[in-house]
Amino acid sequence: MVEFDSDAMRRFPVPEYDELPADLKERIDEETDRAGFPPNVFAAFGYKPSHFRAFFDYHDALVEDTSLDREEVEMIIVAVSGVNHCYYCNVAHGALVRIYAEDPTLADQLVANYRTADVSDERLAMLDVAVKLTERPTEVDESDFELLREAGFTEEEIWDVGAVTAFFNLSNRMAMFADMRPNEEFHEMGRNSGE
Repeated sequence: MVEFDSDAMRRFPVPEYDELPADLKERIDEETDRAGFPPNVFAAFGYKPSHFRAFFDYHDALVEDTSLDREEVEMIIVAVSGVNHCYYCNVAHGALVRIYAEDPTLADQLVANYRTADVSDERLAMLDVAVKLTERPTEVDESDFELLREAGFTEEEIWDVGAVTAFFNLSNRMAMFADMRPNEEFHEMGRNSGE
């Protein structure tokens, strides 16, 4: 049986797994089987089942129906979360960057200063636009789209850069508002070769 960390979030009560609707438990069970533990974000969003469903439906669409590489999706998430100082997403998605990029240091570079990370010029352009949309959304203009086109991104990839960025700005703010805490397991994932 799944057991939630009572410290999954600190500003709202963490629900009891047994009290959740069946469809939420099914989704949490799937993720627990995949990860080996229930990520605390599932426990936290279980507080409000209708929001859980909407949040994870859109999350799943972003990572399953994207023209970007999964590594690129996670890089955007970590760069955005780094500038937003979102502890939960920096740690949890930092683990996914390490795993998908097969690089134990890239996530740390992205969090500290994405502009100095060991990434290609094309991916740096992608991250520049994502961070600009995060920090200065009113300044995003046609020059940003042209930057991405010149870097070789298709129109659909450009859409996906914006969609991932927008969603994870929402995610960062909710994680910070609720004081969601990353699972201890995330801190070590992907740091050793062979994981």
